[in-house]
Amino acid sequence: MTRKVTASAAMALLLLVIAFDISVAKPNPYAAPPLFAFGSGQAQSGGFCAALPD
Repeated sequence: MTRKVTASAAMALLLLVIAFDISVAKPNPYAAPPLFAFGSGQAQSGGFCAALPD
């Protein structure tokens, strides 16, 4: 019984977070970056978090 209660609570919390996220910011597929941009000529943005300083 404990496993069912814990799993149900976790799923409810996950759905609550997703519902909150969707209600706050509506997704805009036209402003989203491409999932795969191989050979598109777009420069990368962001960095590699594990890169060590020089």
